[in-house]
Amino acid sequence: MTSPRALPRRLGAAVLALALTLAPVAALAVQPNEVLADPAQEARAREISENLRCLVCQNQSIDDSNADLARELRLLVREQVAAGKTNAQVTDYLVSRYGDFILLKPPVNARTAILWIAPFATLAFAAAMVWARARRRLVSAAASAPLSEEERRRLDAALKCDPAAERPKT
Repeated sequence: MTSPRALPRRLGAAVLALALTLAPVAALAVQPNEVLADPAQEARAREISENLRCLVCQNQSIDDSNADLARELRLLVREQVAAGKTNAQVTDYLVSRYGDFILLKPPVNARTAILWIAPFATLAFAAAMVWARARRRLVSAAASAPLSEEERRRLDAALKCDPAAERPKT
């Protein structure tokens, strides 16, 4: 039987082993047969691919993804780079086919404004709801707490402005 102290160590070791096992997967996304012969063109293709979203994985670039669609998009990018297209031309071509969603960092414009505003609006709405709920609780707690006989007597005396009324002891 293992001690309770050994459990966190074993769990940490298991997580580390899993991370080390899965780490090479992203490094192997670009296959050797996809690499361009010219290092400058390959660097450009990688730069473009790092900024394009995998439409299957959605939160990975096509450079990091192992999905078949990502592989096809990487090959398309490399074909266009090899054909002499500029980075902007390659990106514009893919945006024309797949929309701004293909970009990991979509531009701020009228069509994508909701993508940029929604997180902040959601946070502001949540903060307003928390504030309103806390305020409502404080008001209802204060309104529902009845006064004790001693508090009521002191309040009546204070409202009458009776100088003989008892002062609270400090």
